[in-house]
Amino acid sequence: MKTRYTYGGDEHVYVEMDEEMSLDAFFKSLSMSEAVKAANIPGVREICPANASFQVRFDPDVTAPDDMMEQIKQLESQAEKAEKRLTTRIIEVPVYYQDPWTHETLMRFRERHQDPSGSDLDYAARINGYDNAEAFIEAHHSQPWFVSMVGFVSGLPFLYQLVERDKQLQVPKYLRPRTDTPKQTVGYGGCFSCIYSVRGAGGYQMFGITPMTIYDPRQETSYLKDFMVFFRPGDIVKWKPIDRAEYDRILKEVEAGTWAPRIAEVEFDLDAFNADMDGTNAKLMEALNDA
Repeated sequence: MKTRYTYGGDEHVYVEMDEEMSLDAFFKSLSMSEAVKAANIPGVREICPANASFQVRFDPDVTAPDDMMEQIKQLESQAEKAEKRLTTRIIEVPVYYQDPWTHETLMRFRERHQDPSGSDLDYAARINGYDNAEAFIEAHHSQPWFVSMVGFVSGLPFLYQLVERDKQLQVPKYLRPRTDTPKQTVGYGGCFSCIYSVRGAGGYQMFGITPMTIYDPRQETSYLKDFMVFFRPGDIVKWKPIDRAEYDRILKEVEAGTWAPRIAEVEFDLDAFNADMDGTNAKLMEALNDA
């Protein structure tokens, strides 16, 4: 893994851990972001972590760009020695797969899709070697996912599947983006799943929808009173398939302020995960079942 440092104009330094996403790259990026924060370098205004990189915004009148770059580089060895372990949350997220709203939307935009003859799930199942959409759905929700980044639009989480590399689901984005995506759509692009936090344009394949509000700028949702964005990097997600009746029930409870997601506090150790992925995932999901 070779780190790449570049400038973004006069006020940004961009640090890329790797060209492809991996949990090793994520943890190094997280450690370096924390190291930059702890270093209190004069002029640093903002630190923005991403999937396998981060960006530092700074005031060049306080610290010159070359000096800022050098001070950040000096923190890399410290980040490499940091423990790849964190205390985090595992969250159960209900998903109504093959719902009528995303299906209606995807049918409106078939001319922008790789395979206009079927649904997004049909296409995803076929290119990943599954016999049908139901088998693909099973693969999507059977193992937990790791939130590696929150952003692009406010509150949108990018989720990376906690399985061996050769078992990763891979689905390309639409050939041309849609101009419409329902709020809280569960989507997929590349190796990332996501939840669209707001209604709007999008290019990810659409698999279903969750009744769980994940972004509330008014902070009226019962479990978003403290902060308008639900997810944070390092969270772990377990999708829970639900039907229309359960979707309607949860949605009403969310709107009434009487529903909250199931959450358990867990320890995630990257070395332990790499040594025994199935065992680690089983312990994570057991913690959620005990919550």
